[in-house]
Amino acid sequence: MTTSATHLWRLLKWGRTLARHGALRGIEEDPMTPPPVRRLARIARFGARIPPTPDYAAALVAIGPAAIKLGQALSTRPDLVGDRAAENLSQLQDDLPPAPFAAIKQTIESSFGAKLEELFTKFDEVPVGAASIAQVHRAVTTEGREVAVKVLRPGIEEEFAKAIETYEWAAAHVERYGGEAQRLRPRMVVAQFRVWTARELDLQREAASASELRENMVAEPGFYVPEIDWRRTARRVLTLEWLDGIKLNEREALIEADQDCKTLAATLVRAFLRQAVVDGFFHADLHHGNLFALRDGRIAAIDFGIMGRIDRRARVWLAEILYGLITGDYRRVAEIHFEAQYVPAHHNVEEFATALRAAGEPIRGLPVKDISVGRMLESLFSITRDFDMPTQPHLLLLQKTMVMNEGVATALDPDINMWETAEPFLREWLRSELGPEAYYADRIIEIVRAAKKLPELVERIDYYYPPPGAAPPAPPLPDIAVMEQRHGWGYALAAVAGAIVAALLMIVLG
Repeated sequence: MTTSATHLWRLLKWGRTLARHGALRGIEEDPMTPPPVRRLARIARFGARIPPTPDYAAALVAIGPAAIKLGQALSTRPDLVGDRAAENLSQLQDDLPPAPFAAIKQTIESSFGAKLEELFTKFDEVPVGAASIAQVHRAVTTEGREVAVKVLRPGIEEEFAKAIETYEWAAAHVERYGGEAQRLRPRMVVAQFRVWTARELDLQREAASASELRENMVAEPGFYVPEIDWRRTARRVLTLEWLDGIKLNEREALIEADQDCKTLAATLVRAFLRQAVVDGFFHADLHHGNLFALRDGRIAAIDFGIMGRIDRRARVWLAEILYGLITGDYRRVAEIHFEAQYVPAHHNVEEFATALRAAGEPIRGLPVKDISVGRMLESLFSITRDFDMPTQPHLLLLQKTMVMNEGVATALDPDINMWETAEPFLREWLRSELGPEAYYADRIIEIVRAAKKLPELVERIDYYYPPPGAAPPAPPLPDIAVMEQRHGWGYALAAVAGAIVAALLMIVLG
């Protein structure tokens, strides 16, 4: 059991690093920051050279791999960290010096109980990329197939476990301040982060995600997911098909290779819509570095560590929300939010509809091609504070991915009309999902399923009663022994913890 003193020591070291990169400035300037936290943030930066512009990404890189991944997770939460910090964190790169090849070789051999030469006829000792969690090597299997081999860094699981334990401890103290900190649920943020990293630290699970996405995307032939080599895949090693392609941000190279950038952009939009809207299972890290144009004109994706899921009911609600904002049916959009219990019931539907109108009307007079899906969703979620809306991590991840997808598509084709590209796809899906055939088919299925459950429902109605809203069940929160603040020293220590983690999580950045 890690002691409070250990947690505080880690937080103090991290806080000093944040201070040197100007990442505490927002804490000091925000009027909603509790006074003790603001004072201690000033103490943490005492004597440090503060840059004119905060660089949150550089600060987290300096802290270490777990902080890098936390920053990448927080980049999906502009509601939590602010637009400026989210933009900075979205550029976070986790290129690090590679681990020694001897350690990588040992990991591979211990994972499969075989010599490296028995698995591969050729294995490049210098990796093609080294990130915070794993590094990738190019190799040739004994069957003669070119593959990419992703291997976890030695000791990375233990390093993440220590860091996350301290994040949980600190978030519990921050949440005790109540108010905005409690509404933003920092403990839930860290719990969600634990779930994400657990997935990324299990490469066999990442392989399963890639395999599932590959099966789903058969219906979109222009989008390719590499094949997994299951014989050479384990918890700490992932082997998949090697892909030769051009990154989608290298537009000049794409043009020189006679790639049709307009077609690539349209394919990317359709592929994402199929993942998010039809299947409810989407690649949630679709930045330029993970997307390639193959020689035959298809788009290929890699790195399946961060995947998003959204259930059918939530997908229908989201589609109705988007269409309601476009058509100006703000009353219906407001009703959906209350039906989904995204807005607490004590608020007024009409007042919420008025707030939505304020977000939606500025885009209604624009040409369709100038309407940004990302900006629309950003405006939608910006009113959450006024209406005490608890955060919905699954929808915010979808929002971030949509913005990212839109950015890549626009870079490929600056003239792309996002709505014209998406409209036929979405119209057909909404017709099939909301039309009378789908309605009656759903009712029949629900009745049959309910009849089968009736005996168990009578005995265990509490267990089977569905949770409110469309959000997936929240991850369990660990029991944290929070320091008592009855004594002066206890209050001071808790305030230090609050100051440092508030900076680390950047809960209130001005």
